Amino acid sequence: MATEKQRVAARRNVKKAAKTAKAKKSIASMPKKTRTALGKQGAAIAERKRSGGSTPKSRQELYQEAQRRNVAGRSKMGRAELAKALGHKP
Repeated sequence: MATEKQRVAARRNVKKAAKTAKAKKSIASMPKKTRTALGKQGAAIAERKRSGGSTPKSRQELYQEAQRRNVAGRSKMGRAELAKALGHKP
């Protein structure tokens, strides 16, 4: 049998876990504009995966190619910027 002190602690832990889980809905608490942008980005990635191809697609692959070509400012560039700098279709 659990003591009263243990039951109180367990109840407190359950409430704390529920509160944390509720607060972790990080995407839901973002502004609509940000959620829309994330959705579009996800859809674009899914489309690239469906279409396949042999050209580098991910930021990491584009970054590695930019490193080989010695593109200036590559560390601060996003995926689309790297693709544009390398002459790839974004």
